[in-house]
Parts: sequence; C-alpha cells; structure tokens
Amino acid sequence: MAGKDDMLTKSEIDDALAELPDWRYRQGDLVTVYKCPTSAAALELIAAVGRIAEQQNHHPDLDWRYNRVFIRYTSHDAGSEVTRRDVRAATSASEAAAEVGAVAKPEATP
Repeated sequence: MAGKDDMLTKSEIDDALAELPDWRYRQGDLVTVYKCPTSAAALELIAAVGRIAEQQNHHPDLDWRYNRVFIRYTSHDAGSEVTRRDVRAATSASEAAAEVGAVAKPEATP
C-alpha cells in the first residue's frame, strides 16, 4: 500500500511520463484512452488490466466504449496523487494494450 511518502513530485511525474508516451497527467491522475481494433479486443484489454490490478494490488478506474478503453490510475491512499505504484501499473497496462493491438489516444482523455 502506498502512502504520502510514495507520492511523486511534478518533476518525477514528468520524468515518468517521458517513458510513458501513452499517458498524460490530469488532476492528480495518470490517464489514457486506448483504441482497440475491435470491441472484443477492448474486452481482452480490460481483462488483462484486471489481471494486472490483482497481481499488483492496484486497481484503476476503467470505462469501456465499444472499441475504446479509458484508464485512470491514482493512489487514493496517498491523497489521490500519483505514486510509483501508478507508474508501474500504467507501464504494465501499456504493455497489455500493445499485445491486443490497441493504439493510445491520450489526447482524447477528458
């Protein structure tokens, strides 16, 4: 479990995002949207993110719209701020998205 000591500074978040081109920082969250080739592929991505969440004990907010999957990571136990745990989970989600042929559209995040 993360705590306030695990929170990343703005500079550390920027450094992490340099390695995570699929993701953006929005209001205390790491967010992205993946456009999948099909609705079935979107569901595969959601299932993969679910497995990652269980393995890492860190669960994102997910929203599924046909072939698009919106993902949001934040650490509520750290004051709803970004932690190393969020970065690790986002990295794993990006890898899962690549496996199903999804394309990141982070500019489409609300």
